Amino acid sequence: MRLKETRTLSKRSIIFFSLIMLAKSYFAWYYLFEDGPTWTTLFKELPFVLLIFCLIEWFATKRKIAIYMLVNLLITVLFFSLIIYHNHFGIIATSQVFGQAKQVGAVKKSIFSVIHPQYMLIFLDIIIISLVMFSRKKAVAWKTAMSRQSNRKAVAALFCISFAICMMNIFPNQASMNENVQAEQMGILNYEAYALLAEHKEEQIELSKITQSAIDETKGIQAPAHPVMFGAAKGKNLIILQMESFQNFLINLSIDGQEITPNMNKLAAGNFYFPRFYQQVGQGNTSDAEFIVNTSFYVPPDGPATDIYAPKELPSLPKLLQAQRYDTATFHTNAVDFWNRGELYKAVGFDRYYDKAFFGEDDTVFYGASDEVLYKKTSDELARMDQRSQPFYSQVISMSSHNPFSIPESKYKMTLPERFEGTLVGDYIRAQNYADYALGQFIDELQANGVWDNSLIVLYGDHRGLPIFSLKEADKALLAEILHHEYTERDLINIPLIIASKGLTTPSVKEQLGGQVDILPTVSNLLGVSLSNHIHFGQDILNQSTYNLLPQRYYLPTGSFVNNEELFLSGSGFEDGQHYTLSGNGNQPQKATEDEFNRALELLHLSDSYVTQLPDREVVDEDH
Repeated sequence: MRLKETRTLSKRSIIFFSLIMLAKSYFAWYYLFEDGPTWTTLFKELPFVLLIFCLIEWFATKRKIAIYMLVNLLITVLFFSLIIYHNHFGIIATSQVFGQAKQVGAVKKSIFSVIHPQYMLIFLDIIIISLVMFSRKKAVAWKTAMSRQSNRKAVAALFCISFAICMMNIFPNQASMNENVQAEQMGILNYEAYALLAEHKEEQIELSKITQSAIDETKGIQAPAHPVMFGAAKGKNLIILQMESFQNFLINLSIDGQEITPNMNKLAAGNFYFPRFYQQVGQGNTSDAEFIVNTSFYVPPDGPATDIYAPKELPSLPKLLQAQRYDTATFHTNAVDFWNRGELYKAVGFDRYYDKAFFGEDDTVFYGASDEVLYKKTSDELARMDQRSQPFYSQVISMSSHNPFSIPESKYKMTLPERFEGTLVGDYIRAQNYADYALGQFIDELQANGVWDNSLIVLYGDHRGLPIFSLKEADKALLAEILHHEYTERDLINIPLIIASKGLTTPSVKEQLGGQVDILPTVSNLLGVSLSNHIHFGQDILNQSTYNLLPQRYYLPTGSFVNNEELFLSGSGFEDGQHYTLSGNGNQPQKATEDEFNRALELLHLSDSYVTQLPDREVVDEDH
């Protein structure tokens, strides 16, 4: 009788904490997966938990309950972090993302903006158990009941069964392309372990096989023998302006008779405007956009380009223009070490950068000086650069319209209709209205000091502003009112591109498809810079305008792409993927095909292989 009682008590800790973990798994599935938890969630999450608990029962001889509580806390924090990240990015984060935890302090306002009170319920059991532990009498009785010696044979058997089930969840689903689908098929904890421990590197393609003709053939394009507008802006300054979180639907948007972005609207109406233009950033977000535009390479499969590719000697737009005697500089109001930008700027070869130390902190919005300060100090510096005997290339990174978009009231330049007040959509629109106001001042200053007339100006959005999974019902209703359709991934990644230059650009809406990777070859053509010795994955969209293929990463599942007609989101593979027709194009239908799916993956593989095999950048001791 005593042996039976002991064995019964030995099960209590495993059963108690397993039930808690199962409840938390269902809680996490509710927020992470579109269909929520199902009866299969039990078999996908519980076996992994049991593996850990069996190890505790086998090896822990002291402080067993404390170890259980620690594991409970760690898994709870993991689930909580996954929910928060998914709410903002729509992605099941892995260890690669958690490696960027150093950025949390700098973007805490953005993080807090997507934490909803109900998420904190996942910590409820920890609070209750902690309160019980404060009562010494109850704590002793509870620990005694929960900490009896386990039946080691039963624990070993349970471990083997749990391990076998985990492997049955993982191995059949390794080939799934869509990371979110893969996490749902494997189970969250199995997926995290798989992402951490499995070897995911593809075999590199030999450098000798990565030629421009091979890339163009894979894309399905052919470079023109005599490109139009080649050298049309030769000798002009180049100013590339990256607009924070600026989505294309803002162009020409009016709400109750109020223009939201009148200065961008004016630029779009009077110059080359590309409404069918798309982001291609990855985990590095804004810094990834800087990388893509300056290299015409795709972002790495894991991690931000500023970490993964910055150690390389990167062929780049600054280096191409320096060979044409251009002075090069980049302007950003945050500290240069944010997202490891300092190393990126060395890798792409900017002559110098201007960051927080230059712009100061007298008038800050979120993560640095306001756009008004950015543009005022930058325009003064550009005027000085323009007086020199050589042309310049400057990239200017705006930031005041950064998530969470809650700009100070002193920056309000419009009155929102009541229905927009207190919503994320309303905050976003107001922040972009301020960003547009500051942009108008910048344009006025450049025109006044003469820089505008002597420059080629390129403006584009860096990435999406309104994440789908952060939107409340009120936000979705407002977006449906604005867009006249449901807000989807098609709208999420659609950003504008505007090219302006006095005497060169004319009022023209360009319907060809383009992405951030296309900016370098398009600009190079206008400036008359040959790319014959520069591998690039974009295309000059002023010439190669009939077809384009834009692979996507990170924000969308691996295997996703945009073609002339559709945005395709991969499923486990191609067959179960989703198709979103692009609106407002005059081209012949070009439905997403499995061949394009394979070619998009091959383009990413070619880019990864090429950049990875570039020589490492020589490290220079700056103190000397």
